[in-house]
Amino acid sequence: MAKKTLNVGLVGYGFMGRTHSNAYLQAPRFFDLPYQPVLKAVCARNADRAKGFAENWGYQSIETDWRALVQRSDIDLIDIASPNDTHAEIAIAASQAGKMILCEKPLGRTAEEGKAMADAVAASKSPNMVWYNYRRVPALMLLKDLLAEGRFGRIFHYRSQFLQDWTISQDLPQGGEGLWRLDSSVAGSGVTGDLLAHNIDMALWLNGSLTEVAAMTETFIKERKHSLTNTMQPVTIDDASSFIGRFQNGSTAMFEATRYARGHKALFTLEINGEQASARWDLHDLHRLEYFDHRDESRLRGWKSIHITDGDHPYMKHWWVPGLQIGYEHTFIHQVADFLTAVGENREAAPTFKDGLAVDYVTDAVLRSAKTKQWESIPLA
Repeated sequence: MAKKTLNVGLVGYGFMGRTHSNAYLQAPRFFDLPYQPVLKAVCARNADRAKGFAENWGYQSIETDWRALVQRSDIDLIDIASPNDTHAEIAIAASQAGKMILCEKPLGRTAEEGKAMADAVAASKSPNMVWYNYRRVPALMLLKDLLAEGRFGRIFHYRSQFLQDWTISQDLPQGGEGLWRLDSSVAGSGVTGDLLAHNIDMALWLNGSLTEVAAMTETFIKERKHSLTNTMQPVTIDDASSFIGRFQNGSTAMFEATRYARGHKALFTLEINGEQASARWDLHDLHRLEYFDHRDESRLRGWKSIHITDGDHPYMKHWWVPGLQIGYEHTFIHQVADFLTAVGENREAAPTFKDGLAVDYVTDAVLRSAKTKQWESIPLA
């Protein structure tokens, strides 16, 4: 039987637009899905660049105004891959137009924006999802399963880092296309909302809600030239952000993110320590899960490296033969597959906008604590 088509309207043609487009093309080739995604239209302010992107990826048409895209009757799903300051307005309009919505992270620049978005999709009952793609790493899906099986016992500690080094040069400008992440009016914050949000979402998914945090942020270069005005302006984002915290289950938290860790391009790591077992993971070796179980025979007790490639590991039966690995782009393919499967079964697929709002509450509390120099509590989404 022919599958029902699902017409995608993408807003944005940058790095994330490419990862999403590839996912829509590849997901139905490897997964048995109830829908066939169709790349119907891409929207960007620059018509020539939008046309080039459309030709390269196979989009059938272009728009230069996202409002026109949202109102098109031939669009079923709006995918928001544009800068953070556009997320709320587009998502709310798309929900009111009855579209399915996928939105890049963070959900909103603030929890206030995120709540408006979550409320909008709740009112319209629009299927929705946030692109926290690292949840779909097979090794981390396996870790989620092991935690759910109770193998760790009581959890004591959760720690995580995300380290980069690309903004160290004081000659790097801020703002404009390509560097909007350095402009707080567009991004909302610096590494807290950009990098640390990934660590936080992963922690909430694996270990439950955070209840309070105590944070510190730092901006190392205080002024940068703005690429749009060519004038020196104060830097208002955070270059580094770290916090300690407590989870609802009683475990403690340690988080750090920075763009000033020379030698690191995307070092995302996490470790969980429980009463009976521990596990750690590194994005640079994403197909491996390091695991320690204290219940092993004492002579053989030690850390083991589990190579996540077998058919009984999460997602891997859809790919190659055991021993052959997959990569970063596959996490987006998995997310599209899970979303379309859930829509076909009339259920939600996490992380939903409500889950994204939970992350926004934490990032708001982190930034607030860095200013007040006090512990800050976190509301539940």
